[in-house]
Amino acid sequence: MRSGSSELLLEQQQQELRLRKLRELAPKKKNGNRRFRSWRERARFYATSTLAFFSVTAGASLLFLVPLYVDPAISTLSHDFIENPTLCTTSRREDLVGIFNCSWSSCREGCTSDLYKCVHIYVTFIEDNITIPENMTDYTNYTADWTQSDEATLLVNIKGCGYPPTVTCKTFNAFYGVEGAIYPCYYSRKNKTVVLTSYSHDDQVHVIVHFFAVPFVITLISSIALCIMHCDCRCKKDRSHRRNRPQCRRPRIDNLSDTSISTRVDMLTPAIEVYKPTALT
Repeated sequence: MRSGSSELLLEQQQQELRLRKLRELAPKKKNGNRRFRSWRERARFYATSTLAFFSVTAGASLLFLVPLYVDPAISTLSHDFIENPTLCTTSRREDLVGIFNCSWSSCREGCTSDLYKCVHIYVTFIEDNITIPENMTDYTNYTADWTQSDEATLLVNIKGCGYPPTVTCKTFNAFYGVEGAIYPCYYSRKNKTVVLTSYSHDDQVHVIVHFFAVPFVITLISSIALCIMHCDCRCKKDRSHRRNRPQCRRPRIDNLSDTSISTRVDMLTPAIEVYKPTALT
């Protein structure tokens, strides 16, 4: 009985030791040491989070908007297309297959995919300034009196590609790919071999403003605000070279009065007499 009771006591003591160690190793609660933030600190935290969100979001959106929308809009404006439409006539259409035969296409869905099938639509247009009557659908008799230009390529936009629902190549090829079809179009003054089916100068400017200028301004303002809040952005002059500059000034000379000169002469006369050279015999 004694041995059994001693074993129970040892087990109880071991369990108590284990519980003590577990309590010591357990993480302490932080509620007791919790520090309450002031309203100023909270406002600073939320302002920093908001500015960082706008800065990162607007900056990342530029990576996608610039190649998809801004670059084509700038390229379209640089070609200097006519503002008032003229009339184009489809002269011929070519349906080609193969990578080597498809270096370009009048319409292409997806600007990054490989091009195995392509459609080449060639047109002629009226170079003279004409005014197309409103509500006119049959242009056959209207274009008979005008001279046609040389053959040019017809594109759905300046890149010749796009994404649905803005660009639908099946509908585009079915309407503009019929030989002899007459429709309004816009040609480039700088390169008359490029013709578009639709063009608006104001729309291209709006694309550049909305998809480039606005995100860029948001990114710039939010970044400057974060710099002002958390960094010392003031320009300071570097004065380290002044500190390491060697001293060119002469050492100061003590006040040379008559009394100081006389005392120094009196102190030096014994030394002069000691080191005075003896006369040669």
